[in-house]
Amino acid sequence: MRLSPSRIVELLLLAFALCVPFLGIYPVFVMKLLCFGIFAAAFNLLLGFSGLLSFGHAAYFGIAAYITAWFRVKTGLSTELAILAGVATSAFAGLVIGTLAIRRQGIYFAMITLALAQCMYFFCLEASFTGGENGIQGVPRGSILGLIGLQSDVTMYFFVLTVAVAVYASIKQIVHSPFGQVLRAIGENEPRAISLGYSVNRYKVLAFVLSASLAGLGGSLKALVLGLATLSDVHQSTSGEVILMTLLGGTGTFLGPFVGAGIVVTLQEYLSDRVGAWVTVVIGAVFVICVLAFRAGIVGEIAKRFGRGATAPSA
Repeated sequence: MRLSPSRIVELLLLAFALCVPFLGIYPVFVMKLLCFGIFAAAFNLLLGFSGLLSFGHAAYFGIAAYITAWFRVKTGLSTELAILAGVATSAFAGLVIGTLAIRRQGIYFAMITLALAQCMYFFCLEASFTGGENGIQGVPRGSILGLIGLQSDVTMYFFVLTVAVAVYASIKQIVHSPFGQVLRAIGENEPRAISLGYSVNRYKVLAFVLSASLAGLGGSLKALVLGLATLSDVHQSTSGEVILMTLLGGTGTFLGPFVGAGIVVTLQEYLSDRVGAWVTVVIGAVFVICVLAFRAGIVGEIAKRFGRGATAPSA
């Protein structure tokens, strides 16, 4: 069976990811990259395929991180159930905020998501279970099904990689499903979708809840990988970062969010100690250059110039 060029790229990237722990690359750094890649992919499902711009997506990423961390530290709940609790909480928050926000469109929709996300930030700041400005620290990784311990960075890495691959495959499946085709139709021409008889608001809410759930999954994994949940997870700057990641990689693409997350996380990780607070200026400059040179994002431009494939929604 002949493989498409895009599928070959996916297989090569997967092969490289499987070899990361044996190449001398710090696994925790790559796990952090994958967690934010999941977060960006979740945001891209909302923006790139549904046409909905949320300014407060860190609310779901952060609240899931807090819930997972709290259950692991305070109750000793198993790792998989703590993750499910975090995802369920972010899904519920997405349902509430999404139901309120979809009553408006465009910039009004975006500003409602921003305002409600700020409410979530102040809730996390004042709530007793979050630890305030100190956050929740010393989160134990535990084990999967009580059989596979996650204390080792290598074992934890393969667990996070498995989840990231599953999320990537699931998003592709969703986009290519009838549900995903309706979302794309709404994003491209909402009045036409309404004229065809689709319940647009219901589809928007479902997309919002799904995106919030996947964002929460990324936050839960991040809390376990780094062993802490802090206010930065739910801060507005994190919402800005995920928008940046998605635009850099390419909205409406599958690999784009992971590429964008890789660029931003790498710059933050390796430049913060060298240039300090100026790292935000460097990231901003990179963003400006990419926007000028790659209007469709890095992966988007590659897909346009070298053919459509798995990086494009039509694969």
